Amino acid sequence: MATVKFELRKKQNNDGTYPLALRITKNRRSSYIYLGKSLEEKFWDQKAQRVRKSHPNSVRLNNFLLQKLSEYNDSILQIETDVNPHTVKAIRQNLESKNGISFFDQAKEYLANLKAAGKFNRRSADEPRIKRFKEFVKEKDITFNEITVPLIEQFKVHLKSTRTITDRTVVNHLIVLRTIFSRAIKAGLVDPKFYPFGQGKVKIKFPESAKIGLSEKEIKILEELDLSDEPRLHHVRNLFLFSFYFAGMRVSDVLRLRWSDIQNDRLYYTMGKNAKAGSLKLPEKVIKILNFYQRDKKSKTDLIFPELKHVKSFDNSFDVQRKISYAVKTINKFLERLREEAKIEKSLTMHIARHTFGNISGDKIPIQMLQKLYRHSSITTTIGYQANFIHKNADEALDSVIDF
Repeated sequence: MATVKFELRKKQNNDGTYPLALRITKNRRSSYIYLGKSLEEKFWDQKAQRVRKSHPNSVRLNNFLLQKLSEYNDSILQIETDVNPHTVKAIRQNLESKNGISFFDQAKEYLANLKAAGKFNRRSADEPRIKRFKEFVKEKDITFNEITVPLIEQFKVHLKSTRTITDRTVVNHLIVLRTIFSRAIKAGLVDPKFYPFGQGKVKIKFPESAKIGLSEKEIKILEELDLSDEPRLHHVRNLFLFSFYFAGMRVSDVLRLRWSDIQNDRLYYTMGKNAKAGSLKLPEKVIKILNFYQRDKKSKTDLIFPELKHVKSFDNSFDVQRKISYAVKTINKFLERLREEAKIEKSLTMHIARHTFGNISGDKIPIQMLQKLYRHSSITTTIGYQANFIHKNADEALDSVIDF
């Protein structure tokens, strides 16, 4: 049977007080629930489990402690009569959920898990979204049952009225809220009845966005542009074209390629996003690019491109993703200069290489083959993606009506 006891925690607050917490102990393991109250050490009687009379609010605080002790003892009795055994952590989480668990505590744990999983890009995107929600509720330590449909609708209006953002950005904020909610429900910390998303509640609908890639003519302009006096632009052009030549290979995969990934005039690599492995032959245009970097090759396991050569270990996935993110920002900055040099009006980033392959391939390649080239897990994803670049039927239908 679990036991509960009040105690002052050891870590002192800035004002010299110590947080008052409830300690739950079971099988010699302890966990703590903070009560939102703090005291100077001289005002706490640990043996009597009471606030000393010398404290000006001792009566009120002691009544608060008696009430909490009664509530928690009743709750523990209910929890432990369950047929399933509970760890001390599970008991604490159940107690917290009965008294309104903090959304931002769970958000903090969610971000910590992303870091532990090495997901730098996801964490760096979601952290400011959580911060904006916290600013919206005026830094209040809000509980899950307080996050209602009206509150989320107000948050959507707040985002649109205070920031110049797209509908997709608003959706991304809601997805973070939904993810943290779902995690808390799955962990048994929040009653599903408080879930504010879904049918008849807040529905998250992804807005359509145009995906525009370069044309064949624009690719030829890039290929033929004389950059002999612009080594940085020459390098980022190589990266962009390399990605395009391999069906829009993701930049994170391009930068991690090693010479050992090339065997028998083929490229063998596993996509970082979904761990799908595959092999493609080396087009002549790719061989030309590779020859340029041969001079810097130190060993067969050396990286092909220079951006990550300073990384000593690739074991820390979070740190590697962080370095890739910084490298891509620099690459895209020089691609913008390349775009101006080539007098191309469309946007030019590493991600546009993928859209460019989709645009030029159009309906020339069977959808099953495109799925393989894109390394999509589902053919539905390929169909949806490629639909952005197939305009022939719609164009012909339009011409059949107005061309007279």
